[in-house]
Amino acid sequence: MCELLGMSANVPTDICFSFQGLMQRGGKTGIHRDGWGIAFYEGKGCRTFHDPNPSFDSPVAHLIRDYPIKSRTVISHIRQATHGKICLENTHPFRRELWGRDWIFAHNGKLKGVKQRALNFFRPIGGTDSEHAFCWMLEELRQRYPDAPPPAKKLYRLIKDLAGEIAGHGVCNFLLSDSRALYAHCSTHLAWITRRAPFGDASLIDDDLTVDFSQETGRQDVVTVFATRPLTENEDWSLMAKGEYVVFRNGEAAFR
Repeated sequence: MCELLGMSANVPTDICFSFQGLMQRGGKTGIHRDGWGIAFYEGKGCRTFHDPNPSFDSPVAHLIRDYPIKSRTVISHIRQATHGKICLENTHPFRRELWGRDWIFAHNGKLKGVKQRALNFFRPIGGTDSEHAFCWMLEELRQRYPDAPPPAKKLYRLIKDLAGEIAGHGVCNFLLSDSRALYAHCSTHLAWITRRAPFGDASLIDDDLTVDFSQETGRQDVVTVFATRPLTENEDWSLMAKGEYVVFRNGEAAFR
């Protein structure tokens, strides 16, 4: 299986601390050696970085860790290949345009038979079941609303329904975003934590690193971090239940 990392914040925030914990699991403290990727939104723009090599010793991953790119929405992924060969085109997160926005998707799990779902406009570049599922979800959104997105709450519910259909094929833990919202669906393992004032210390599980967030944040900041497994040992993470689906905007829950 793979591991996910995501962030939703009300102000541009760097994810260096959490990413430092995740990258250790990519071949050092974990078995996810088959590539990694990360996407940062800046307004409607999106920066993406991918590497089919293990993250723990990847020069590109070290660049990301040391270069504090600030964003309100981030999605990252480390891969343990179960479907599709180890190569750049199979490295999450995947990216497509819909309604004039970049959509980003990262998935953890195996989806048996999902490639039997028909595609038309959106096509996979690689060979993973994850990318096929992503293309199918966007296909369904585009067919229902070809020109513009529906109102936010209607879109939240529609993505919830599509996630439920995909989950019928197997394990469907995913993070999805169009920059405005971060969508999270859990089949087996996904956790989140919201940090807000008064901020305190946080210590990584996978590395000897502690940060005092009171020195790094403002009093009005709200930052929610998602991870397949909790990244810190001294904070209370919320574990999502099987089948649970949430949508976050600006660090706060917008739909549950």
